[in-house]
Amino acid sequence: MSEQPADHGKDPELPSNEVTDGPERAPHRAMFRAMGYDDDDLSSPMVGIANPAADITPCNVHLDDVAESAYEGVDGASGMPIEFGTITISDAISMGTEGMRASLISRELIADSVELVAFGERLDGLVTVAGCDKNLPGMLMAAIRTDLPSVFLYGGSIIPGEHEGREITVQNVFEGVGAVAQGEMSEAELDEMERNACPGAGSCGGMFTANTMASISEALGFAPLGSASPPAESEQRYEVAQRAGELAVEVIEQQRRPSDFLSRESFENAIALQVAVGGSTNGVLHLLALAAEAGVDLSVDDFDEISRRTPKIADLQPGGEHVMNDLHEVGGVPVVLRRLLEADLIHGDALTVTGRTIAEELAHLEAEGRLPSDEKIDEEWLYTPAEPKQDAGAIKILSGNLAPDGSVLKVTGDDEAFHHEGPARVFESEEEAMAYVQAGHIESGDVIVIRNEGPRGGPGMREMLGVTAAVVGQGHEDDVALLTDGRFSGATRGPMVGHVAPEAYVGGPIAAVEDGDTVTVDIPNRELSVDRSGAELDRRLAERDDPQPAYETGVLAKYVRDFGSAANGAVTNPGVSWDR
Repeated sequence: MSEQPADHGKDPELPSNEVTDGPERAPHRAMFRAMGYDDDDLSSPMVGIANPAADITPCNVHLDDVAESAYEGVDGASGMPIEFGTITISDAISMGTEGMRASLISRELIADSVELVAFGERLDGLVTVAGCDKNLPGMLMAAIRTDLPSVFLYGGSIIPGEHEGREITVQNVFEGVGAVAQGEMSEAELDEMERNACPGAGSCGGMFTANTMASISEALGFAPLGSASPPAESEQRYEVAQRAGELAVEVIEQQRRPSDFLSRESFENAIALQVAVGGSTNGVLHLLALAAEAGVDLSVDDFDEISRRTPKIADLQPGGEHVMNDLHEVGGVPVVLRRLLEADLIHGDALTVTGRTIAEELAHLEAEGRLPSDEKIDEEWLYTPAEPKQDAGAIKILSGNLAPDGSVLKVTGDDEAFHHEGPARVFESEEEAMAYVQAGHIESGDVIVIRNEGPRGGPGMREMLGVTAAVVGQGHEDDVALLTDGRFSGATRGPMVGHVAPEAYVGGPIAAVEDGDTVTVDIPNRELSVDRSGAELDRRLAERDDPQPAYETGVLAKYVRDFGSAANGAVTNPGVSWDR
């Protein structure tokens, strides 16, 4: 029989002892030895490296290299690195297709799969790697569920492309589709943009969903400060990855778990950062889901309250001109956090994965010379809370007789005072609405209503960048509103109201809207309403036929059954604290 590994001081309480210690575990050790692990490895903490690398999206195409650097960091810190894979869905490639229904479902499957591997293989801790949008919340949800010592590692964003002497991202290409339909751009120019918008690996470059969630991971305390912004193909990205691996061994040795640093205060910090940088509306959905997993009391109304008191201080796409790489060049997310802290807009005493508070981490970065002083940052596009770009944050929560449980809008331009009343143009799916818009039927004043796209009705709450970009691309950014029980991409801009709850599938008032009803979208008063009485809406709902599930077999049918309301993060975990 193989000789039992020597005791190198491994904590006897670690879960991995169940598969590595004692003569009865000789068969288990034999399996590890087949993969090249030795006695030193088997007497070290087992660190799982969850890696969703795939050739299906530039966001994830390089993650094997990122994970390898994390692997080296774990190994160099005397841990036992164990890499395993999980899935990803490319939001950008599935956008505007039936396949987009899989996107939000992938968040749940990623969380489930990482939780299962960590549980089944008795791992001691995790490095959770992420690239495309739903990877990020899925990985964070898994770490919260397992409550294993964990470090979050982002794969980094793509650098912008160039077209006719200006920087462009995939957002410009989506909006170009609408411009072509309107006759304001040639197909040849769109083709040229297509070929230059995405020059390499990494997540979409603006403050879209992936970069929003990566930034939020720092504010939550899940990732070391400064780790979100290095570009995907930079040397700094791989240095961040190696440090993540080293830190993972440290947090296992210190038994520093997500439950030790996640708090109501850390979630408030995350929201403050999100609204200050103009982050994606998807951040609302995902933070609600993370809070549910963590047992932290958080509601959709908290986003509006924090946004009212937190100014927007960064001019980042889609509402501005700049991208994540620009933020990186002036110091990254810590620059924003420091300005918010100095204005008493975040909780400096909230703990992080390093064991230090946010305030201590900022001071530590300054002492190491990794965070430039404000005096050295004179970029006009990065504002201060005293002289902000906008007096309030970008996220607005609207409610009313169309959204009793709330809806979400992101202000991306000069629409803080936006008030719009117009006739409803009702569509039962994204495809119907897209055909209407592309055919040139849209008129100034319209309110496009897209329903049956919620978490259960879709299922999967599709993002609708195709439709919203087509509307903007046709010149209707300011005179047409859109509302849906589905979601939007982080690249969406204009008066687009999503996450309308309750959704149509479960009998929400959005299911009762008819063509020609006058809909009001009032940002100052946070109102989303229709000019019909409650009795009339109830009558219409009572007379409608009960909707049939869009899918009756397979994975999509499962999520028709399991998804909760968008107002609670569209969670599927039956153990969360909210009533679904």
